[in-house]
Amino acid sequence: MEAVLQTKGLLSLPSNPRLRVFKSPQNSLRQRLTNPIALAPKTLQGLCLSSNGFQKFHGVASNTKGFAQNLRNFPICRAEAAAAAAADGQPLFRDTESPKLLGIELTTIKKIIPLGLMFFCILFNYTILRDTKDVLVVTAKGSSAEIIPFLKTWVNLPMAVGFMVLYTKLADVLPRKTLFYSVILPFIGFFGAFGFLLYPMSHYFHPTALADKLLGMLGPRFLGPLAILRIWSFCLFYVMAELWGSVVISVLFWGFANQITTVEEAKRFYPLFGLGANVALIFSGRTVKYFSKLRENLGPGVDGWAVSLKGMMSIVVLMGLAICFLYWWVNTYVPLPTRSKKKKEKVKMGTMESLKFLVSQKYIRDLATVVVAYGISINLVEVTWKSKLKAQFPSPNEYSSFMGDFSTATGIATFTMMLLSQFVFDKFGWGVAAAITPTVLLLTGVGFFSLILFGHTVTPALASIGITPLLAAVYVGALQNIFSKSAKYSLFDPCKEMAYIPLDEDTKIKGKAAIDVVCNPLGKSGGALIQQFMILTFGSLANSTPYLGGILLVIVTAWLAAARSLDKQFTQLRREEELEKEMERASVKIPIVADDNGPLTTEHQLNPAIGEPK
Repeated sequence: MEAVLQTKGLLSLPSNPRLRVFKSPQNSLRQRLTNPIALAPKTLQGLCLSSNGFQKFHGVASNTKGFAQNLRNFPICRAEAAAAAAADGQPLFRDTESPKLLGIELTTIKKIIPLGLMFFCILFNYTILRDTKDVLVVTAKGSSAEIIPFLKTWVNLPMAVGFMVLYTKLADVLPRKTLFYSVILPFIGFFGAFGFLLYPMSHYFHPTALADKLLGMLGPRFLGPLAILRIWSFCLFYVMAELWGSVVISVLFWGFANQITTVEEAKRFYPLFGLGANVALIFSGRTVKYFSKLRENLGPGVDGWAVSLKGMMSIVVLMGLAICFLYWWVNTYVPLPTRSKKKKEKVKMGTMESLKFLVSQKYIRDLATVVVAYGISINLVEVTWKSKLKAQFPSPNEYSSFMGDFSTATGIATFTMMLLSQFVFDKFGWGVAAAITPTVLLLTGVGFFSLILFGHTVTPALASIGITPLLAAVYVGALQNIFSKSAKYSLFDPCKEMAYIPLDEDTKIKGKAAIDVVCNPLGKSGGALIQQFMILTFGSLANSTPYLGGILLVIVTAWLAAARSLDKQFTQLRREEELEKEMERASVKIPIVADDNGPLTTEHQLNPAIGEPK
């Protein structure tokens, strides 16, 4: 039997009811509380009661004089401290304070610095891969930016779903460390092989003649889907680069970080990871720019893009190996926190059952809507911009050089937004922070589409400053992407990660896997499907521009509605979570230890003032 004492801090006894804490009947807890002689202060030395407890047990006086001497032999501890520690997931007692450096525990530093370096390397690689994949598929002979919608729908999305199924199966059979290496090492091996084997030999196994024949039969409207067949190895690189962002960043890194850090450490240091990520964007942008300029120093007849690709893929491999080393070092030399054993029993469900489970919850549906809406919206604008970008910079090296500058500018803008994001969260809250990204994307998208549609009206003004309408569209589209991505990295991503915090462990794990691995490419594929329909209906992206602008308005409106709904649910869950923590701190469960004379009295017997007779 357990008696629950609602008074703040009374007693806390050993949790095993069979343990005979008090050896003799004279020392039993029942006799201490029922024997009038035992209630005397002299006999009760070492029992410390709170003020509320003193009021409940009338006539009981606490004497702390002998408490220190008797504490080792008297297994009654301060319940308030125990409850607070239990609620926070911390050990009940600390013999000595951990050594600190600059006010931070050395154990925490040994975790946070390697995590920060891992995040830097992962984002450094992702920026190089993201810029390179666009150069490969957009500037390749017989391809264009119109390949991207078909590629995201018919190649990227199926592979993302397939990976989620495979990862779920592997997670059930492989240890955590083995799972990490089993996922990241194939990525590293592929990118190294592509730079030194697949790209230099691509002309041997790309079916160019077959693609040309099919294009002549089907017409130019099928240039995009046929380009997937024409440059299939480049498309495979594109998909692997996309999966690096959703798998290595979202699943591997953040999953590992959430396993080894406490809540207090996460609140303090996760924002710094965001700042470090944008430093990685700046440096990787400069790296892409440097390798793209190598062609200027090469002799005639040398494939400058092949040389640049080898250099960049070498860096990707080295950074990937550094990630593996840091992961090994943390697991080997850093004491990791112990999680509470009190967890809901894990229910194993199949893939379809898991998806049905997630779809049935409004909170997860709203969160998925927000993620999918972002993917559709950014894709509608980005693909149109990249088509203008290829027209302005047809050479792979020129295209890559511009993308390097674009990544650097994005890093600087996001770094600045990161510094302001804390003020936004503190001053206006989660709801306003979640609404900023769709608002920015809508306003900048309207400006970009307006310039494309009505650019002829400003052609004389642009000519006066030496800029063509095409170059102006490239610059305005670049600004649109920079502002949208900086808002996404500094506000949208933190809002999304914060939304998982109030969920229970099972929903959190399955929801994050489904949203990060499936909903991200699903959003991009949704935008791609819309563009495919427009291309096949109107002949090209340029002819579809007015309709794409109208669809963007509808998608962003749905995004804002889902964010408002999610804000209400998030706020309610956070209030419930805080209330549960306060209740855990305010109440202590005491297992009642039976002695040789029979069961111990209940709370009502201990305190007749409650209302029930003895």
